[in-house]
Amino acid sequence: MGSVQREIVIDAPADTVWGIVGDFVAGPLHMAGGALVESKLVEPDVRALTFADGTVVRERLVARDESARRIAYAWVGDDVAHDNTSMQVFADGRARCRLVWIHDTLPDELTNWLATTMDRMSPVLQQTLRSA
Repeated sequence: MGSVQREIVIDAPADTVWGIVGDFVAGPLHMAGGALVESKLVEPDVRALTFADGTVVRERLVARDESARRIAYAWVGDDVAHDNTSMQVFADGRARCRLVWIHDTLPDELTNWLATTMDRMSPVLQQTLRSA
């Protein structure tokens, strides 16, 4: 199984960042800086994300832990044998936090694509969450 982890330091309070990251439906639109054009609930605990290029992906909510500021979800699709993504927000003082973003997936061939995508999106997340 491929695994990609990124840690992003954000100059914003952890509770503020968690308010966005922990919102399963609206959060992605607030974090993605224009890369997403729509996020909607299509089944209980399943969202459909529409990217600016028209690609639509579905993700199932796996877990949401308010006290740990952690959300986990899974990409649902024919190309994916297994997928689990989590985002967790850790306080780093009063006005700064760390976002730990982990993506585990099968098949392994998706790992390089995910790493590239996460590398591209990390500065976007950092900027949009800092501005929130």
